[in-house]
Amino acid sequence: MTEATGSNDYQGKSVEVVENTEDTGGPIGLDVGTSNIVMAQNKGNRVSIVKQQNAFFAIPQSKFTRQILQQNEIVFFEHNKQYYIIGDSAENFANMFNANTRRPMEKGFLTLREDEGVAIIQAVIKTLVQRAKKLGEIICFSVPGEPLCDKQNSSSLGGHESVVIKMYLESLGYTPIAINEGLAVVMAELGDENFTGIGISMGGGMCNVCLSYMSVPVITYSIQKGGDDIDENVSREVGMSATKIKGIKEEGVDLSTLPKNNVELALQIYYTDLINLLVSSMEMVISSSDKIPKIAHALPIVISGGTASPKGFKEKFESTLQTIRLPFEISSVRVSKDPLDTTAKGALVMAVSEAK
Repeated sequence: MTEATGSNDYQGKSVEVVENTEDTGGPIGLDVGTSNIVMAQNKGNRVSIVKQQNAFFAIPQSKFTRQILQQNEIVFFEHNKQYYIIGDSAENFANMFNANTRRPMEKGFLTLREDEGVAIIQAVIKTLVQRAKKLGEIICFSVPGEPLCDKQNSSSLGGHESVVIKMYLESLGYTPIAINEGLAVVMAELGDENFTGIGISMGGGMCNVCLSYMSVPVITYSIQKGGDDIDENVSREVGMSATKIKGIKEEGVDLSTLPKNNVELALQIYYTDLINLLVSSMEMVISSSDKIPKIAHALPIVISGGTASPKGFKEKFESTLQTIRLPFEISSVRVSKDPLDTTAKGALVMAVSEAK
């Protein structure tokens, strides 16, 4: 992939961006997550994946700093006498300053606390998605399920986010189609099972769950807790920044071994809490639903998302799953081979089918 700097204007503000200029075309799958934005697109006989962190970090403005940022092709905003560094570079700057990155999304939805949130998401998308080669090309983007709590407020924020992203993708010449995030996991992973089973996406801001029957989403919902909650809780317990905890977690956490230090102990405790919450929510929502079709065979569960990446996660999830009762048998539990890419790949499957 080659990159070239460019610019984008948002409400009169100058935005420095780095665009993905890989020569691809055709339908696109886009995962718009709290932690990462991931694009999937077919290139020949393979799927091309490009991703960028959905984060930013503010630094003081100066002409010299601007020059250095441009020379290093770092994506940034200029606003209120500060530079807002976005994408993967934001985490590097945060670690240097022993501080946390900030995000335009929180718990799966746009946060109203960040004035530049809309512009930041648009600029991050622009680093990944080129203008459509043909007007009206299909792009399928992920949207979260309705949270179990605070439904009225979160639904309005989720609708606002969906409209914002849809309008921006339309401005790039695409025909955007929304897909539930949990259903995207099913589309990516359960083709051999006729797209029937439970897809779970465990991201930074939330966990999305979808029970699908032959690609039809029967039940969709989310819980507004995810990897960010683990980072923040561990950060508070051990006195390190949440960004550093996130880095430690991504370097490799083993949930199947005894913890060697206080950070690993805290990570195991809060991972266990999140898995317990997720599994108990499945029992509550699915068992109380009157929408469950009569299914004669056991159903698979497939889990994706960066929060499901640690070694030992699958075994801990399976162990907790045995403590609940569902109105059908579970045939298997598996974690996606590429957890961070699964939602985008599933959105691509849908985009390709819609483009036919």
